[in-house]
Amino acid sequence: MSTVRFTTEHPYSVEIDSGALDKLSALIGDASRVAVIYPDPLAEVALEVARLAGSATVSVLSVGVPEGEAAKTPEILASCWSALAAAGFTRSDLIIGVGGGATTDLAGFVAASWLRGVSFISVPTTVLAMVDASVGGKTGIDLPEGKNLVGAFHEPNAVIADLNLLATLPEREVRSGLAEVIKAGFVRDDRIRELIATSPSSSLDVTSARHAELIRRAVQFKADVVSSDLREATSVGDRIGRELLNYGHTLGHAIEAWEHYRMRHGEAVALGMIFAAQLSRRLLGLSDEAVATHRELIGVLGLPTSYQRAPFGELRGLMGRDKKTRGRALRFVGLRNLSDPAMIVAPSERVLEECYAELGRD
Repeated sequence: MSTVRFTTEHPYSVEIDSGALDKLSALIGDASRVAVIYPDPLAEVALEVARLAGSATVSVLSVGVPEGEAAKTPEILASCWSALAAAGFTRSDLIIGVGGGATTDLAGFVAASWLRGVSFISVPTTVLAMVDASVGGKTGIDLPEGKNLVGAFHEPNAVIADLNLLATLPEREVRSGLAEVIKAGFVRDDRIRELIATSPSSSLDVTSARHAELIRRAVQFKADVVSSDLREATSVGDRIGRELLNYGHTLGHAIEAWEHYRMRHGEAVALGMIFAAQLSRRLLGLSDEAVATHRELIGVLGLPTSYQRAPFGELRGLMGRDKKTRGRALRFVGLRNLSDPAMIVAPSERVLEECYAELGRD
């Protein structure tokens, strides 16, 4: 079993292995009630989680929610609060989020907001959730005006990344999750790029040792970043804190919102990373070869490498609502070279529009 430790304000571990779910019962602690929040299609997995969490002294409340981003709404959040209130949940009780990134984001925010904060365990069931959404302490819900505009920092007690839960994951979801993995490869971990480049098919195989290593390395990358900057303090000069995790996300989140979340998060971020690479070529001197590497590695994972569907003006408005924006100034994580990041602050509108036009050419 591989364990990645987050040394943050409230340290916790991410257990990564096939069969890691067997550790759940030992993590319940003193809770007398456990709420399992899960998307409706994962009712069978939630039932197993409830079995492992429950005991003669622990009662389990199952709370089904819609699948995907449809769960991250104020209405669904309020319904979860109502379920906890009806069950008499107290500060000593525990919430377990089971599912993809949307569900763990929701469940984490329920835990953060119920009685001003209760304990939380995350059981991610997708690649994306294992390497990104369920680790790092960010929780949130969406508004019609944008993604994750309401949220809180609330660290889990533990994250259980059971690789067996990926066995039935649709290939599109695997590809989407690997976008966050290759992100770590572009901004820091050269080995990730090497693993994907030398065997894309094995990288996509959720039963392979290579895929397990990619997940572990991506989680370790996030742990290293978050442990030194949990609350995303503004980056200063060449010192980039948690903002580093947002490589490709400024445009990526805008595309997601414009597409009404019909596009997978990883697909949108893949496009955002190519855009960020093109912006970096214009403003930071990133080489043509490095930009080509972006397209090649994103392409071999079966992720999109070109996009032009949305009018740039509408995307520009959505980017203005990005959490990294300060006043009216857009902020992008860029690259001087692969694994050599730098911030791009307030690029000209002309350069932004030209880079977006370039994104339409494959």
